[in-house]
Amino acid sequence: MRKFVSILMLLIGSSLFAQTTAKINFQDSIPHDSTTVKQLKFNVKQLIIPATFIGFGVIGINSDQLKDLNSEISEEVTEHIDKQITVDDFLQYAPAASVYALGALGVEGKNNLKDKSIILGTSFLIMTATVTGLKSITKVERPDHTSNNSFPSGHTATAFMGAEFLYQEYKDVSIWYGVSGYAVATFTGAFRMYNNRHWLTDVVAGAGIGILSAKAGYWLFPTVNKLFASKSNPNKKSAFIPYYNGKQVGFGYISSF
Repeated sequence: MRKFVSILMLLIGSSLFAQTTAKINFQDSIPHDSTTVKQLKFNVKQLIIPATFIGFGVIGINSDQLKDLNSEISEEVTEHIDKQITVDDFLQYAPAASVYALGALGVEGKNNLKDKSIILGTSFLIMTATVTGLKSITKVERPDHTSNNSFPSGHTATAFMGAEFLYQEYKDVSIWYGVSGYAVATFTGAFRMYNNRHWLTDVVAGAGIGILSAKAGYWLFPTVNKLFASKSNPNKKSAFIPYYNGKQVGFGYISSF
């Protein structure tokens, strides 16, 4: 049981470190002369934490050492815990739901309702496709032997996606919103192991996928937003016409409705 608690503390510490790193990268990626940029700009450094988590999980599929660690934790859980607690079924949605709850309470985040919904929807699609695809490819048996779709943990991925989403939306208001979101996500992953539904490597990989999916939702926001805008204005037309800006004559495209 001591090892399980140690792993839980390691997950919490790693998650909070991921937040600190993400904050630095976010600030570094925003142009200093811009006051309207609300999406996360891509930065290779942002890949370090989620890629490490995912890599750890993938390596664990075939690593004898990590398999032994998985088994030890699972045995400790089943030996000391008699009753399952299915709170993780609800906790996984809490971080993302908190973004909308805070908005409803008048605490303004980074984006408006439409924009953050587009970001969350994009993130969720990426996360779901990744988790579903890996489950069908890897076919890892669950600790409780109920099915062969253990890797990665979808509950954990959903929770960490929501935690990163909450962090990005409210880190400028207070970093503690993000801290609480990541804490909830970490406990979601811990409960997946507590309930003997996932191995440690499943949970760690799920956390990485969730964080990366949320970041991707912000990276892709400008493109996805333009797609929604074009669909909402099907009659929008462009024309190539001459213009004069007071200094020189040129040619360019303008849009009309």
